[in-house]
Amino acid sequence: MADRIIINGNVWTGNPAKPEAGAVALRGDRILFVGTNSEVKKAARAGAEIIDAGGALVLPGFIDSHVHFISGGFSLLGLRLRDVDSREEFVRSVADGAAGLPKGEWIRNGEWDHQMFHPVELPRKEWIDPVTPDHPVCLSRIDMHMVLANSLALKLAGIDRNTPTPHGGEIVKDPATGEPTGILKDAASDLVFRAIPPATPAQKRRAAEAALAEAAARGVASVHDVSGEEGFDVYQDLFREGRLTTRVYFYVPISTIDRVLDFNMKTGFGNEMLRFGGLKGFADGSLGSQTAYFDAPYSDDPRTAGLLASGMFPEGLMERRVQAAAAACLQTAIHAIGDRANAEILDIYERTERNGRAVPRPRIEHAQHLRPADFARFARLDVIASVQPYHLIDDGRWAEAKIGPVRAETTYAFRSFLEAGATLAFGSDWPVAPMDPVMGIYAAVTRATLDGTHPGGWIPAQKITVEEAVRAYTAGAAFAEFAEKEKGMIAAGMLADLVILDSDIFRIAPERIKEARVVRTICGGRTTFAYAS
Repeated sequence: MADRIIINGNVWTGNPAKPEAGAVALRGDRILFVGTNSEVKKAARAGAEIIDAGGALVLPGFIDSHVHFISGGFSLLGLRLRDVDSREEFVRSVADGAAGLPKGEWIRNGEWDHQMFHPVELPRKEWIDPVTPDHPVCLSRIDMHMVLANSLALKLAGIDRNTPTPHGGEIVKDPATGEPTGILKDAASDLVFRAIPPATPAQKRRAAEAALAEAAARGVASVHDVSGEEGFDVYQDLFREGRLTTRVYFYVPISTIDRVLDFNMKTGFGNEMLRFGGLKGFADGSLGSQTAYFDAPYSDDPRTAGLLASGMFPEGLMERRVQAAAAACLQTAIHAIGDRANAEILDIYERTERNGRAVPRPRIEHAQHLRPADFARFARLDVIASVQPYHLIDDGRWAEAKIGPVRAETTYAFRSFLEAGATLAFGSDWPVAPMDPVMGIYAAVTRATLDGTHPGGWIPAQKITVEEAVRAYTAGAAFAEFAEKEKGMIAAGMLADLVILDSDIFRIAPERIKEARVVRTICGGRTTFAYAS
């Protein structure tokens, strides 16, 4: 018998055998039955909890297939510069953040976006040095592929005009003086990261709790955490206490593969709440930081075509690691944004498969800019395109200036992926973008950029339908973690992960999808969020 039921629902099951229903019966952490109100009521035990959906849309719980979960939690608790649009506001916000902090405490996070500044310009250490004389500062750009460090942080990290740039990064230096400007790109950021004291267990606990609350409020029942080992200890504590309210499928850096092999870890180890996914690597940087790796130079800076990430050096290292992962049945998820970076990772996957050791459900994270011929390779090699639709309505404001109109045609090309037969798994890249599947669905369906300049959609030929977008946030993401028999649909025997929205996003005008609100989130049969009107 069911111990809780949802009635009067507009249930989109995602199950082709039974696509629609009116009610759902739950028992423990599983779905017992899907049917009509009367059928489900008959399945309820005496005293069962009754959730009246009031005609609202009921969907499988969203799965965010790419988050930096603990970092996202820290971003909720720290300095936030996402909406800053001028040098003056930037400096004022940093000064406010420093006020009241103990002397010597680091100022971190930030999530600034220089593309919003008027005029567009990279910040410099000279902006913030006067307001942070006693605080080392390391503020990440919104994409986390570039940071601004103040003079004190550079000093603590041992970075000066004579410091060589590491492979896969750049220490930006003033062309007139040769001095570091404070901007560090990709691998160069690691130089200052090493000088930052590690977070304490209590700090990580607060960040994890903030992240879990945010996930529940956004209808997210599961996340794929690609940020490595950062949160594993606190996830274990929360799981033991029964307070892990979002399912976590986590990856560790591919650079740790030898340790993983020593422990004989396998993809899928764990349980429904906390499981080991595999290995995460980087092929290049990001478009906004001009470190995404392309075949041709950037349209707005012909001096560079981007950078390969440090994990691609020495030549052949990434391929050896991927082949070792395949031999050990470990899934790999490789970050690739530029067209050449994507092609090189596809080449590695193809050669690995040709050698008879295919990676289990290989993934490419972001897959933003592709050569036209490479969509078919994603499908042929069964490579999952783990993509983040919110980025397209953000980057679409300025991306063409960087790569030109021809390359833009195959940028965030979700329609091309689907037509080629590839699997899409949607995510957010939080805290780079909001952990908000409803907004992600809106982005994929409308492609209307945040600045309002493309109301009909940026590259409208790449729009997908609402149903295709929802599937990418549910069944597609479940498939990407080998969990398609456990979640991603509302069907008997599946995990009881559901989200209730106040609007039927399948029927309202596409431009109104972003207004839909999460009414309730259920993970494993437990209500983890309920909207208080």
